[in-house]
Amino acid sequence: MHVVATAGHVDHGKSTLVRALTGMEPDRWAEERRRGLTIDLGFAWRTMPSGRSLAFVDVPGHERFVTNMMAGIGPVPAVLMVVAADEGWMPQSAEHLAVIDALGVRHGLLVVTRSDRGDAELAIEEARLELVGTSLDGVPAVAVSSITGDGVDDLVTALDDLVGALPAPDDAAPVRLWIDRVFTVKGMGTVVTGTLPSGTVNVGDELQLSPSGRVVKVRGMESLKRKTERVTGVARVALNLKGVDLADCGRGMALVSPGRWTVTDTLDVRLRAGTSDLLPRESLLHVGSASVSVRVRRLGETTARLVLDHPLPLHVGDRVILRDPGSRRVTGLTVLDVRPPSLRRRGAAARVADEIADWPDPPTAHHLLARHRYLREDEFDPLGLTAVGRKVDGDWRVDPAWWVSQSQGLGALTKDYALRNPLVPTLPVEVARQLLGLPHRRLVEALVRPPLRIEAGRIHRPADRPRLPEAITAAVRRLERELETTPFQAPEAVRLAQLGLDSRAAIAAAKVGAVLRLAEGVVLPLIAEPRAVEILEELPQPFTASEARSALGTSRRVVIPLLEYLDERGHTVRVDNASRRVRSR
Repeated sequence: MHVVATAGHVDHGKSTLVRALTGMEPDRWAEERRRGLTIDLGFAWRTMPSGRSLAFVDVPGHERFVTNMMAGIGPVPAVLMVVAADEGWMPQSAEHLAVIDALGVRHGLLVVTRSDRGDAELAIEEARLELVGTSLDGVPAVAVSSITGDGVDDLVTALDDLVGALPAPDDAAPVRLWIDRVFTVKGMGTVVTGTLPSGTVNVGDELQLSPSGRVVKVRGMESLKRKTERVTGVARVALNLKGVDLADCGRGMALVSPGRWTVTDTLDVRLRAGTSDLLPRESLLHVGSASVSVRVRRLGETTARLVLDHPLPLHVGDRVILRDPGSRRVTGLTVLDVRPPSLRRRGAAARVADEIADWPDPPTAHHLLARHRYLREDEFDPLGLTAVGRKVDGDWRVDPAWWVSQSQGLGALTKDYALRNPLVPTLPVEVARQLLGLPHRRLVEALVRPPLRIEAGRIHRPADRPRLPEAITAAVRRLERELETTPFQAPEAVRLAQLGLDSRAAIAAAKVGAVLRLAEGVVLPLIAEPRAVEILEELPQPFTASEARSALGTSRRVVIPLLEYLDERGHTVRVDNASRRVRSR
């Protein structure tokens, strides 16, 4: 199936043209038929000579219903730009063309209606001049009269050629069906309709209603009034939904493949070339059938940050429109990023403007990864991108240039940390994660390469040996002098503090191997270890703790942790619960 939309000034015969082409009445409301004025979207279809099915979305032309018009044109790939021969180019012709151009719709036909009432050739010539420089520049033109039938066959042929040349949509693309109608059918429940531009929907599929996030199930499906089990884009489709009430659905909402779109209320965008560059601070954003109030912050000459009143499901590269309701000016935008960084810090807006100023339209996955620095592999698809970059630790992708800089930065961090923390010079992995601004400690671990290594949650360098401050070194010397002849007479806590070896200093000195810290408050000079082994070797083997205490000339407070220390060092070994011997004996 293919879908095209009409466009053009009010009362230029768009609906009459659709009737002539399809034999169907596109105006759905009795008021529309009574007034002869299209108010909302209309729908009709036919089979073309080639056998292709072609659906039409007929849009209102009156300026009061531009929002409805944009809801109809937004999801379709091609348009019929309709101009009446007896009136020529009119204000709403220009506004509709501005919308089409802003969306970048390049496929279409120029159709001059009422050829029986005016100079069709003159109207075509005038309209062609208006199309110059727009996305419809150079499209084929056909003159028709829906009353006499002149030119209708030519238009059918031109339409068949048009849809035959349209790019084939991707059946495997994620679904995003912008809802344009909602109603109930007795015995069936809620039904929504829309234009499916790409992707595939099957009966039984689960889709997510955006922006609420509610998961619904496709209970049944019709396309062109025919029941079907499967529909691929491009198509007009009606879905009977399970799991949602009529009041919970509305035009402007979307049914999307779960987890494959970014539902966002903040965007970075670029103004498309040739569209208005006057951006009001408050405006309306149109995409698909949605219309959302937005606040606009200009970043650079061609870029801006948008904050939406409520979130929409979007991809990088989506084309959207800003419309100023007061001036009716429209601005075409390309979405550059659907999860942009915050602008809270001073100068952030200028940095962001510089960063995205030279991005292509649309940006690539490499540009987004360079900006975000790291992404999980499953975060690319909701952005509308394919995973790129260096694969790290299984499911992370990182920007290669940034990763090299992070590796260098980690080396500098470990060196700086060692200089500022001489007593404990090894950098904790969690501290490194915070300093580098990484989301997970596994990324820090992946950065560590020789000669760096990780032990017990800390990053070590080859030269990481704690260095004592001069004050503690001096305190150790005072301890050594005081115990020179009595190395086992460990000072009490008060005396240790007087020497400059309070608990913290004693711990630091023990870590660098400057003293023996046998227990809290039990500190001996290094000479105590070999002297103890020499004295204990002279004792009858095995010996008790009491015999060791007497031989060493110390107290039970010291001898018990000293003997346990000698056991750990392999100098002594227990014989039973009460005695031990020197291992060399």
